Amino acid sequence: MSQAHEVDYKLFGDDMQFVEVELDPGESALAEAGAMMYMDHRISMETIFGDGSGKGQGKGLMGKLVGASKRLVTGEGLFMTLFTNTKAGKAHVAFAAPYPGKIMAADLTEYGETLICQKDAFLCAAKGVAIDIYFQKKLGAGFFGGEGFIMQKLSGDGKVFLHAGGTIIRKEILAGEQLRIDTGCLVAMTKSVEFDVQFAGDVKSALFGGEGLFIGTLKGPGVVWLQSLPFSRMANRVFAAAGSSKGETKGVNSPIKELSGLVDLFNNK
Repeated sequence: MSQAHEVDYKLFGDDMQFVEVELDPGESALAEAGAMMYMDHRISMETIFGDGSGKGQGKGLMGKLVGASKRLVTGEGLFMTLFTNTKAGKAHVAFAAPYPGKIMAADLTEYGETLICQKDAFLCAAKGVAIDIYFQKKLGAGFFGGEGFIMQKLSGDGKVFLHAGGTIIRKEILAGEQLRIDTGCLVAMTKSVEFDVQFAGDVKSALFGGEGLFIGTLKGPGVVWLQSLPFSRMANRVFAAAGSSKGETKGVNSPIKELSGLVDLFNNK
């Protein structure tokens, strides 16, 4: 018997997507604080501790605090927001990703009722989905995997919505197969996939090729989702570009002006 609410949805946009969730009377959707874009007047909004599923928590206030505190470990806030259709008729609420990219929808029943995802990938889900912490089993993945020891585990039998940078690709890895990736490109994986991080093997390529000293290895069987533009990579490029613009000479002939400025500097020494 299904425990999570059965919600319908529609994705809008291309490179900067948002998802509109349709709720029947009494149905609810759970989202990260600040993810809501718009909602019908029929929908009520409530701030709650944790995910509200009650799974893996004790009873009473202390149980809720324990469940909510796990979110702090993953870098998220204590509170989430619950959106419920309290009126007659269908109602809609929309959620937007915090940075440019794609939103992927997944029905947990199709993936063994569990998905492992990076810490900031979760956007929203049907009420009843449990959001817990997941510890990496491999020391290499924990120290050098980009996401650290801790990821998020989404479990239940409802729909979840994840967001990632750039384009998302779904790849199936068969038993005995391996897929090597940039560690920051991993969005989510089924629980049967084994994730580890290994030394790239070629010091020269690691130091000067721009790929780093370590590379991720995914071993099947299972399904993984990868992103083409991790937020960390985009942020590094923006930071580097902002730093290089300090003292920049504006104008069409700025490279020539900068070169002449360097010549004058050496001539004055």
